[in-house]
Amino acid sequence: MSMGSHREGVEIVFTRHAENKFDILERHGFSVSRARVLETLLDPDAVLPTVKGRQIAQKRISEHHVLRVVYREEGETLVVITFYPGRRKYYESSV
Repeated sequence: MSMGSHREGVEIVFTRHAENKFDILERHGFSVSRARVLETLLDPDAVLPTVKGRQIAQKRISEHHVLRVVYREEGETLVVITFYPGRRKYYESSV
C-alpha cells in the first residue's frame, strides 16, 4: 500500500490495486487524478455502505459521470481499495 494523503488527522493509503487503477483507466480513455479520488473520498456527495465493512464514496465529476471510491476504515486510516467512474443515470438514483 502506498501513502496517499494526510488531512484533518486522517491518513489515506492506496492499495496496490488502487494505484494500478490510475493507469488502467487512462488506457481506457478515462483519466482520473489522485486529487479527484481524494476529493471524492473526503468530500463526497454520498457515502453508501457495502459488504465486508466497506463503503463507497460517490461524487459527481461531470454532467454524465460520477466517481465511486471503494474504501474501508482502519482506525484513523482510510484505505482506498479501488475507484471507478460510473454513469450518473445508473448511480444517482441510489443516492
